[in-house]
Amino acid sequence: MAYSESLSLRVRQVLGRRRGIAEKKMFGGVGFLLHGNMCVGIWKNSLIARIDPSEYEDVLAEEYVQEFDITGRPMKGWALVEPDGLDSDTQLTEWIERSARFVATLPKK
Repeated sequence: MAYSESLSLRVRQVLGRRRGIAEKKMFGGVGFLLHGNMCVGIWKNSLIARIDPSEYEDVLAEEYVQEFDITGRPMKGWALVEPDGLDSDTQLTEWIERSARFVATLPKK
């Protein structure tokens, strides 16, 4: 299954002309990098969000969120947000901003 083009368009709209954003096809989907670090991505119809490790367990307890695991080995620090958790533009923006705040603390690549 290809990734959701409509979700990728929505992500592009949220990211707008933010400096340091690059888009890259990966893992059968698309990823959005901030200063060379993966920030968010799209896999099928879901958003992949990079999460501050100190918030990881709390994030996984949220509705419509699960571990990002497409290989049988969950990726710590990554959450998969199901489409029902992205219905509104506000929800999507909050996830993207949450990820961008964390990724902005990482060294640029």
